[in-house]
Amino acid sequence: MRNSLLDRFRGAGGTSGSSGAGTFRADFTASLVVFLVAVPLCVGVAVASGVPAELGLITGIVGGLVTGFLPGSSLQVSGPAAGLTVLVYEAVEQYGVAALGVLVLISGLLQLTMGALGLGRWFRAISVAVVQGMLAGIGLVLIAGQLYALADAKAPTSGLDKIFGIPELIGDVAGSGDALKAVAVGVGTIAVLVLWPRFRKGAKVLPAPLAAVALATASTVIFDLPIARVEVKGLLDAIQPPGGGEFQALAEVGVIGTVLAFTLIASAESLFSAAAVDRLHDGPRTNYDKELMAQGAGNAVCGVLGALPMTAVIVRSAANVHAGAKTKASRVLHGVWLLIFAVLFPSALGIIPVATLAGVLVYSGWKLIPTKDLVPLWRTHRGEAIILVVTAGAIVITNMFEGVIIGLLMAVAKTAWETSHVHVEVSGREDGDGAGDKPLHVRVRGHATFLRLPKLLDELEGLPREREVELDLTGLRHVDHACEMALATWTERHNAVVKRDAAVEEQVPA
Repeated sequence: MRNSLLDRFRGAGGTSGSSGAGTFRADFTASLVVFLVAVPLCVGVAVASGVPAELGLITGIVGGLVTGFLPGSSLQVSGPAAGLTVLVYEAVEQYGVAALGVLVLISGLLQLTMGALGLGRWFRAISVAVVQGMLAGIGLVLIAGQLYALADAKAPTSGLDKIFGIPELIGDVAGSGDALKAVAVGVGTIAVLVLWPRFRKGAKVLPAPLAAVALATASTVIFDLPIARVEVKGLLDAIQPPGGGEFQALAEVGVIGTVLAFTLIASAESLFSAAAVDRLHDGPRTNYDKELMAQGAGNAVCGVLGALPMTAVIVRSAANVHAGAKTKASRVLHGVWLLIFAVLFPSALGIIPVATLAGVLVYSGWKLIPTKDLVPLWRTHRGEAIILVVTAGAIVITNMFEGVIIGLLMAVAKTAWETSHVHVEVSGREDGDGAGDKPLHVRVRGHATFLRLPKLLDELEGLPREREVELDLTGLRHVDHACEMALATWTERHNAVVKRDAAVEEQVPA
């Protein structure tokens, strides 16, 4: 019986010679590591999203027990992610916590539908620059918002207001002893997150996020610092299934846009994470359609429970692989540990300072910004770098959904521009007896679209006006109707003018 249960989880990254007991032991150990990484992230994302801390744990539990059990990508771990924090916060501010369940439920159903229709693999066609710009924009807004939480202050609503309000925040912190203590705790948390991985022995025993939160919490308790703590309710009390009134909000355009943004971002982030996790191990590759359906099932359950939306999280997934996980049992067990913790030890959350969770998220936001990739990208693919920067800036200036749409439109326009390269080759220009009486042979190669039509006509206008033109379009791999008509019209008019001028010259006496 035990072996048959183990067999159900087998087949992701393990070697053919590994025993069932050895595989389960590796998964058991990896699940504990992922659990320790997940706890501060689940709580921190929930607090930053403006919802009870327990809702983040519920999403982590569902990510382990529901999504973790389903096929798709066997080693990546799902839960609440920093990448959706800004969007969730805006949705909660505008529609309330009660409406969150409806948004997440419909997003999950859309993901299930897209996976069933085989659209999962198409998410890989989304421009990497748009995804990186999306994550960078999220990171910038997340950092700007959590700087206020570092000082136990309330953050403004919009991204620009958060950024422009930082000078005033600095002045307020400088004049408040309690705010300075909160900032010291948050900055100390960030310092531990940066420095802890350098102590390799300690990092193997205790993950950096847990070490940072544990040290900051212990310091707060020992010195009895007067700073804000996480507010705790019971796990069952935090569950808020959506009612009929919340479903009526789906008639609003803004709600539909938020649902689409949830769906797009959660799906893209999960499937990009799956591709990254596949590069970390040599086990079976991800089935993108099944993984999208697994994410959809998890989000549907989260929606019914009124919890946060989930995505696959690269931080937890990488920790799972590096901890030696062999099968999906590790991520299922991590959900079990989260459930046990949330049921038996909920009061443990009440001693965690809000500032230390803000420090964790400031660090997470910084990791979302591709600082190391931007300069090399500018040198090799300048257009992609521009899309990345514009997408990030648009998210900061407007909001998540509009920023991503702007980035996608720019990526489409760039692709259309690049695929419409066209070249004009002219033969017959050589001098010689009778050369002026022969028509020029003009061959057009490449992709002739309306985007390149102005440039193409400029080149044709530069041809000698006294020579007829033979236009050859056989070298075109693609020509749209507008371009074809314009070229034919230009050739007809050009040759007509040449013939008219030649006839006038013959009538003029020498």
